[in-house]
Amino acid sequence: MKEYATEFIRNVALVSHGGGGKTSLGEAMLYFMGAINRMGKVEDGNTVSDFEEEEIRRTLSLSTSVLPIEHREHKINLLDTPGYTDFIGEVISALRVADGAVVLVDSVAGVEVGTEIVWGYCDTFKMPRFVVISKMNRENANFKMVLNAVRELSQEVTLVPVQLPWGEKHEFQGVIDLLSMQARPEDGQKSEPIPEELLEAAEEARITLVEAAAEGDDALLEKYLEGEDLSAQEIASGFRGAVLSGLFVPVFVTASTAGIGIAPLLEAMIDLMPSPADAPPAIAQSPTGEQKLTASDNGPLAVHVWKTTADPFVGKLSYLRVFSGSLNSDTRIWNHSKNEEERLGTLYVMRGKEQLAVDVLHAGDIGTVAKLGETDTGDTLGDKAQPLTLLVPEYPSALYSVAVMPQTQADSTKISPTLTRLSEEDPTLSWHQEGSTNQTILQGMGDQHIDVAIRKAVSKFQVSLNTEVPKVPYRETITKEGASQYRHKKQTGGAGQFAEVHMRVEPLEDAEFEFENKVFGGAISSGYMPAIEKGVRGVMKQGVLAGYPVEKVKVQITDGKEHPVDSKAVAFEIAGREAFKLAVKDAAPVLLEPIMDVRVMVPEANMGDVLGDLNTRRARVQGMETERGRSVVTAQVPLAEIQRYTTDLRSMTGGRGYFTMTLSHYQIVPHHVAEEIIAAGQRESSKQDTA
Repeated sequence: MKEYATEFIRNVALVSHGGGGKTSLGEAMLYFMGAINRMGKVEDGNTVSDFEEEEIRRTLSLSTSVLPIEHREHKINLLDTPGYTDFIGEVISALRVADGAVVLVDSVAGVEVGTEIVWGYCDTFKMPRFVVISKMNRENANFKMVLNAVRELSQEVTLVPVQLPWGEKHEFQGVIDLLSMQARPEDGQKSEPIPEELLEAAEEARITLVEAAAEGDDALLEKYLEGEDLSAQEIASGFRGAVLSGLFVPVFVTASTAGIGIAPLLEAMIDLMPSPADAPPAIAQSPTGEQKLTASDNGPLAVHVWKTTADPFVGKLSYLRVFSGSLNSDTRIWNHSKNEEERLGTLYVMRGKEQLAVDVLHAGDIGTVAKLGETDTGDTLGDKAQPLTLLVPEYPSALYSVAVMPQTQADSTKISPTLTRLSEEDPTLSWHQEGSTNQTILQGMGDQHIDVAIRKAVSKFQVSLNTEVPKVPYRETITKEGASQYRHKKQTGGAGQFAEVHMRVEPLEDAEFEFENKVFGGAISSGYMPAIEKGVRGVMKQGVLAGYPVEKVKVQITDGKEHPVDSKAVAFEIAGREAFKLAVKDAAPVLLEPIMDVRVMVPEANMGDVLGDLNTRRARVQGMETERGRSVVTAQVPLAEIQRYTTDLRSMTGGRGYFTMTLSHYQIVPHHVAEEIIAAGQRESSKQDTA
């Protein structure tokens, strides 16, 4: 593929609710430009964009793919993102490296929950955007209804149609272009006069377009207010300024599977979307503070690794966006995030899974490189002499967790590196070893997200995993002072064992554990204190009530006895362990459970159902408000009651509800709930003892 200078590049993210038509639009554009000789279909699993085995099996996009489109001596890097909300991390990564977004909205379904989510992220990134009302050839397509629904998404921007549909449903045959005031049938390569019956509506809609164009340039606004006509060139220039300001959003119409409306949309991406040089400067951290980076080959080299994949043929593949400077193939580069040098091989531009070799990536361009040793998603690459670190976007917290277990002994040796590789590919995926339950926990955004990760483990890394609902990581603590004493005495014919320990425990507020020797007069030698502490710590790890770790306890050894011959460290470790168990039981022990801060966003019609459901989950509602026409509930909910809330909320709201969740604190489990947990813990302990 030929090289493109910064001003001839457009980086455009395609975003929408699932099924909005992003992949079909990318496919239609590739076909229109002759990059492919036959249009694939999502349902047939043969599109350029959805090439992974799981995407073909599920007939939906699971990760962002790059589709470079060459048109009018420009290159448009289309980023085809997933629409299913479980894969929102891919959308965030794509928006981070894009300079503009195209929000597709189904002409029948209209605004859906995914539309609202991606619109919000476009706001977060201050992203100039288009709205494309897609699938206009569908039965029940309704341009006006969908346009009005999109207008309700935000009061801060003005939607301006630059096209009107030429027919609807099975009669949709092209677009009415309000910029050129021409009708453009089929793919839009040809123009003809606007049909008489549509002329009045087109002239009325063009007034709004001209007003928006005038507002995009102060000189044009003054001219317009004085009653002078604006030329076609002035309208185009002014409207571009209006779009780049983010205050005006142009609206287009397409039917991608029929190839209708493709050329005008490509032209608009080149004419109205910003080049990397026109986009706001990227912010980088340097030793001297923040530095603004304009996309220029002459600037300091700053390359952001925004995505990593495991390719079965080339190995690790790193997706790059050059924010400043230019990047050459077969060179050395410094990873500022890891303080390691990396050697670059051949640079590629990706078209789906096809790799197109290039010698250089200019400022603003997007490409890939294979087999970087230390580099992960989110890292910044550049010159060693000019340390710069680009900001990484904030990703949402995990909402869904599973405990994972290897299916075979061979899998058990590879589980850790496999989960690490999967998490490197996806910033919204993470794993950890939960010490309190001794489980390996894999966290993601939903059941589909986790299921895809488990299947990737098999297909890419040949590791088979079983999953189950994780145990809640409860804690144990005490609520008052307690005391005990324990004598360990063992005589077996040879050398015996003897130790006696007197202990006092009390609750701690600001620390996890304190151990203090309060023995006076040498009743226990100080040399035995580490053994007693070891015994105590062993019980703290295993738990006393139900097998969960004990925390926030102060232990004082107050007295005891030792034997000149039979006392040994192991005897005092045993005595310390048993004394601690008794002291905890004397100190009114309780179970603590994790409490989550939850923010639920639902349509107003579902508010009553959601509140009623939260009440059954021992939730404490903190507040209710309205945000962008949706009801928002903030509450604190025990983790035990909300582990599968992602699935339940979608079911309750028809997929239109979503939520965020973060750990708030631990609090005492209610007595009637604690009894069941303790009983279950004791049964589990009995099984292990029997085994």
